Amino acid sequence: MRPGRLDPEQERCARAGLEAALAAGAAVLDKREDALDAVEAAVRVLEEDVCFNAGRGSVLTAGGCIELDAAIMDGRTRAAGAVAGLRTTRAPISLARRLLDEGPHVFLSGKGADEFARDHGLEQVENSWFEVPERRR
Repeated sequence: MRPGRLDPEQERCARAGLEAALAAGAAVLDKREDALDAVEAAVRVLEEDVCFNAGRGSVLTAGGCIELDAAIMDGRTRAAGAVAGLRTTRAPISLARRLLDEGPHVFLSGKGADEFARDHGLEQVENSWFEVPERRR
């Protein structure tokens, strides 16, 4: 197998995850809800799927932990929200969306971003929750 190519099982997993993300976004749009809601729903599916390097299943840093980033933008208004270096916020895209909608800032990182998420009721998990054996290897 050539470097950068997926083996058949990895490809099956990736395709299933992409189909699930598309279905989540489409379900939101079918209800005539906002496109940003559809984007957030689709990305949440990817963040929960161990086949993707987003959320659960992310690669480890050189220090052996997982740090997460996300960003979202409303093209109509150019409003944006972005987060980086999260370690305990389960849904980085939802935090980025919260910043877009309500935050006094456009970008937060590290401990301050996780604290903002906690203060605004977003689910927190241990950093180890994001790790999967394949990435540790």
